[in-house]
Amino acid sequence: MPVNESPEILLYPRIRKSPFFYASRRHGVAKYSVYNRTYHPRHYGDPVAEYWHLLNGVTLWDVGVERQVEITGPDAFAFTDMLVPRDLNKCAVGQCKYVFVTAPDGGIVNDPVLLRLGENHFWLSLADSDVLLWAQGLAHGSGMDVTVREPDVGPVQVQGPLSREVMKDLFGPSVLDIGYYRCAEYGLDGMDVVVSRTGYTSEIGFEIYLRNASRDGVRLWETVLEAGRPHGIEVIGPCHIRRIEGGILAWGSDIGLDTNPFEVGYGYEVSWMVDLDQEADFIGKAALTRIRDEGVRRKLVGVEIGGSRLGSYNDGSMIDAFPVYAPGGDAPIGKVTSACHSPRLDRNIGFAMVPIGSAEIGTELRVGRPGGTVPATVVEKPFVDPRKTLPKQDLRAPVG
Repeated sequence: MPVNESPEILLYPRIRKSPFFYASRRHGVAKYSVYNRTYHPRHYGDPVAEYWHLLNGVTLWDVGVERQVEITGPDAFAFTDMLVPRDLNKCAVGQCKYVFVTAPDGGIVNDPVLLRLGENHFWLSLADSDVLLWAQGLAHGSGMDVTVREPDVGPVQVQGPLSREVMKDLFGPSVLDIGYYRCAEYGLDGMDVVVSRTGYTSEIGFEIYLRNASRDGVRLWETVLEAGRPHGIEVIGPCHIRRIEGGILAWGSDIGLDTNPFEVGYGYEVSWMVDLDQEADFIGKAALTRIRDEGVRRKLVGVEIGGSRLGSYNDGSMIDAFPVYAPGGDAPIGKVTSACHSPRLDRNIGFAMVPIGSAEIGTELRVGRPGGTVPATVVEKPFVDPRKTLPKQDLRAPVG
């Protein structure tokens, strides 16, 4: 039976609550979804206002749904190197990497952020699919001396241009020395955390990974919130407008088991994501080598979509209903996978999976959307800051 904790929200006990659940819901969650079988606050009433606060200030996110898979043991490096197509010999201790976990046919099982905490100590900070069972099954059959488990770890994100000020107040000036996609360990009022320079925004941002999260989750949340008050911190949900502007993909919408890295722009164009020349025989290597050599039949592209302003579509639930047509055709040739209205660009933007013959920049298409079928155009992505100069900047440099 559902546990009715408020007149508006039904909470089912078989769905997990993040370590920050009771703290984050005090701020007036307007919409939950379920991500990694865990309640996930999607927004707090006005996604566009949340977007502007992210761009101009500092925001705090409950991302305890990013469940961790921890890999340790004498063979942890070799095992993790087998899971992902990136060459982990190029990943130092204290470094993070955006990676794909690939299936034997080259499909994308997950796209986590990998944190290397030691020579043989890794965390995979997961998107929305069950890598724990996948990795445990592979470990069982591999013969390697490795332990795969879910640790008691939960992250929050502190994102936006003023995040540097909040983090400096929390951890001291040394936190500004953490490079883009790097991490470091800290103590905070008796709590044990890992701080990484990562996030789901393409803005300046950090993630704070809390150990003993089931015990200290609410205390960490309140500590970050208190440090953020002088800087105008706001609690928001994941900003899908900004992640689309930044070209960030969402597992289950833009990528999944039925897509491969070459189709979604992380093979030919970003060859380091799929390193087919490395010595490691990672899962899916043979299939991805064949796909590279034969070429793909479809591609995920950026699109501008005509018509009236779209919403923010925070859970993507309606986007699959957006078919893509050739200008003179009646049968769908593809579909929009993510879309929104960008307030600063004042355009409807998104991603669409289309045949390779319709993937060239400037190709004219049509999209079926609420209100009818409208013109669309294939455009470059990311839509904003394609070189990621914002999140990569030197945080020791003067603001402005």
